[in-house]
Amino acid sequence: MMRAWLQRSRLLVRLTWTAVISLAVLQAGVLTALWAVAAGRKRREQAQGFPHETLPEVHVDGNTLQVYSYGRDLYDAMLAAIDAAEESIYLETFIWKADEVGKEFKARLIRKAQAGVAVHVVFDGFGNTVVPHAFKVFPPEVHVVEYQAIRRPWQVFDPRRYALDHRKLLVVDGRLGFIGGYNLGSLYATEWRDTHLRIAGPAAAQLAQQFVDFWNEHCPRAARIARHYPRQFDPRLVVRDTNALRLSFPIRDMYIAAIDRAERHVLITNAYFIPDSSLLHSMEMAAQRGVKVEVLLPWNSNHPAADWLARGYFTRCLNAGIRLYGYKAMIHAKTCTIDGEWSTIGTANLDRLSAVGNYEINVEIYSRPLARQMERLFAEDKTNAEEITRERWAARPALSRLGELILAPLRNLM
Repeated sequence: MMRAWLQRSRLLVRLTWTAVISLAVLQAGVLTALWAVAAGRKRREQAQGFPHETLPEVHVDGNTLQVYSYGRDLYDAMLAAIDAAEESIYLETFIWKADEVGKEFKARLIRKAQAGVAVHVVFDGFGNTVVPHAFKVFPPEVHVVEYQAIRRPWQVFDPRRYALDHRKLLVVDGRLGFIGGYNLGSLYATEWRDTHLRIAGPAAAQLAQQFVDFWNEHCPRAARIARHYPRQFDPRLVVRDTNALRLSFPIRDMYIAAIDRAERHVLITNAYFIPDSSLLHSMEMAAQRGVKVEVLLPWNSNHPAADWLARGYFTRCLNAGIRLYGYKAMIHAKTCTIDGEWSTIGTANLDRLSAVGNYEINVEIYSRPLARQMERLFAEDKTNAEEITRERWAARPALSRLGELILAPLRNLM
């Protein structure tokens, strides 16, 4: 009896492993095909333009805010801020290309450091794997941390240590801060649609201290920053940061709480829409109680696997009454605005990597004038997008459905 039970158990284990390996092989095949198709499409297609405009400044509690939706305009403003720095420059980015834009930022930072300004730079090691080593070398006047998720052999056993530094911010003199989705590179200057926020005023100190806290956590003890910019409690401008090491995930909770309070509309723009069950449930409940919930995402992003994982949610979203729009160029923004009162702009995607994995930072803003600008920006973006209706989605090819099904288990990893 025992022998028969053991034989059945071994057979079950073999069948399970065979199924797991077969699924992994299928997923690898689908991903390979997706990357091949995307590479071919990239070679055939020329860069697509998109509508954009210069938005006026908005004043919130002694701070001046400006939203940027075009990279070249943002980079010009950031470079001007660097040139005007008098005491400190803090720059943190996920990707820093060794191209014309990247070299210009590097040159300006070096110039200010050699003029006596305290310049501290953080960039993610994994995000810049393909960047030439020579570009990542700075003169001693510039203080640099190349963030590495795993720094000690035993850290491979700690899931918290796999977090990437996905934040993008620049803070000058503790009084002028930039935060949003833009990395540094020529591609992003004109070909990608993204959103960034400039904060001039006391609230910029929140961003400054966020940088200092991260720097001091990941640099050698002797290199810690002693300068302190006093923060203030400001309920209308709140900085939220995801910190995997501390198991702190307030950006995800911020989204859920804000959507749960929505009464009229929720307008979400996100590059990689792979929400967890709680966030998606909040969106569904909002739509079912009569709130207009709209999501704008790239139809073809720079990560084909993320596109297909996102599409696995489309049927559920459409059945709940959530309206979906596929942007015709690459849109990398991470924003949301609700009921003409509340908005958020930052670095966090609506996927699990951003929700509970990577280091992220978003600003939560209570301002009707700024919310109106975000609504205006969303409406403008919709002119360059195509709505994904239930009828259109139901008519997609059977092969597409199969691909979504095969890739579905990967959602928990992205």
